[in-house]
Amino acid sequence: MQGSPRRTRLAAALALVGGLTAVVATTPSFAAPEDSKAEPRKGKAAYTSPFTGLAAKQNPVLAVKIDNHKDARPQTALEDADIVGVEKVEGGLGRLFAIYSSKYPDSLGPVRSAREYNVEQMRMFQRPALAYSGAREAVVDKINKSPLYGVSHDDHPDAYERGGDNEPPHNLYGHPDKLLAKAPEASKASDIGFRFGDEPDGGKPTDEVTVDYGASTTAFSWSAEEGRWLASFDGEPAKGTSGERLGGKTVIVQKTDMPPDSSGETPYIKTVGSGEATVLRDGKAFTTTWKRESATGDTVYTLPDGKRMPFDRGQVWLAYQEN
Repeated sequence: MQGSPRRTRLAAALALVGGLTAVVATTPSFAAPEDSKAEPRKGKAAYTSPFTGLAAKQNPVLAVKIDNHKDARPQTALEDADIVGVEKVEGGLGRLFAIYSSKYPDSLGPVRSAREYNVEQMRMFQRPALAYSGAREAVVDKINKSPLYGVSHDDHPDAYERGGDNEPPHNLYGHPDKLLAKAPEASKASDIGFRFGDEPDGGKPTDEVTVDYGASTTAFSWSAEEGRWLASFDGEPAKGTSGERLGGKTVIVQKTDMPPDSSGETPYIKTVGSGEATVLRDGKAFTTTWKRESATGDTVYTLPDGKRMPFDRGQVWLAYQEN
């Protein structure tokens, strides 16, 4: 005897739901490893950024030399960078570099000149686009002969514009879309040695750390309220043109040698080699060692017990300090 049409439709619906449930239960969820180099699935964050430990798309790497003279502040879009670096230049002054990949702002800067050590330093990103404004002739020649995509203001003025309230030369801003258009085969984000995870055991409770270059200082103070390290330049809170306070979830203070470069005037920051590094996260300072065996090699940060130092997920600041 056949059932009623209503019962037949109900049975079919239950069978369909059961089938869908079975499919869902047996379909594994996607979880890419931290250093995955897989291509992103369209419209979705398909991997974890090797620069921040956060979900992102695997975009090309844009490195930018950023002015940090007092007349160049506040900077634009540093808060959008994956990594912010602090470097010593001539006269004991400081300069910044910013690495963009997870997202690109409409404009960024002020953009300033490159240095000789940037070629070896930026090779950790393989073949990124390097945006800069001016450099010694020998440095420009070195950049042009390197695998880097040098996108200078001199050669590509259409990718930049002057504006804002600062006076020249502290008012040059770059547009990432135009800068990256000059570097059509720039390397996408890949593993550079960072590892992200839970806070490890140990660490010394720390409120503030200062990196002193003589004529400039950069300090990082722990904010329990914001759960990150807030940056200050020359004793003043560092803020962007957006009004947002600058700072990162993790700060690396990497000690290294800085002999004079070929000009005899500018420090050459050694980024290949090994040495001591202090890693700041979660209100604590962790003693580590760093090691980078070649220009294209990863920089590995290791705890005293031999384990890799895990960073907190989010923006990373890297400040070089002279031995």
